Amino acid sequence: MQNGQSILNSKKHAEVTNISPFGIWILVNGEEFFMSYKEYPFFENAPVKALAILEMDAFGNLHWPELDVDIETDSLYRPEDYPLIYH
Repeated sequence: MQNGQSILNSKKHAEVTNISPFGIWILVNGEEFFMSYKEYPFFENAPVKALAILEMDAFGNLHWPELDVDIETDSLYRPEDYPLIYH
């Protein structure tokens, strides 16, 4: 059961660490990412409170419930595989 317990204890984590005039910074499992408003325009005029409420699902994908925005974490790690701009 050691392996099962370590999997359960390795909880994924995401949080917004900074909001700037150019985009937002998020921390995902210990790694920081910058999400510019040019690439993620739906964040630009969002209320700060709504930006700060960030959830991560069991698959590691990000969700802002107040904004109804979902982003695959993989798109942050490998942006070259996701050339489209989110709308």
